[in-house]
Amino acid sequence: MVAWRQAGLTYINYSNIAARTLRRALKADVRTDAAKRDETHIKFTPWANGKPTSEYHNI
Repeated sequence: MVAWRQAGLTYINYSNIAARTLRRALKADVRTDAAKRDETHIKFTPWANGKPTSEYHNI
């Protein structure tokens, strides 16, 4: 069995931890570019009766 599974992590959690650790280990000049990849943007549009009820919301 793989170590991340034995630790009780999902693969997504394991890969997020590994990516965060790698970004923190980078030199300062490339760390800022790599930190931009850590941001997440989600758009949410409420629907009712098969049609959007309003514009999307950034979450």
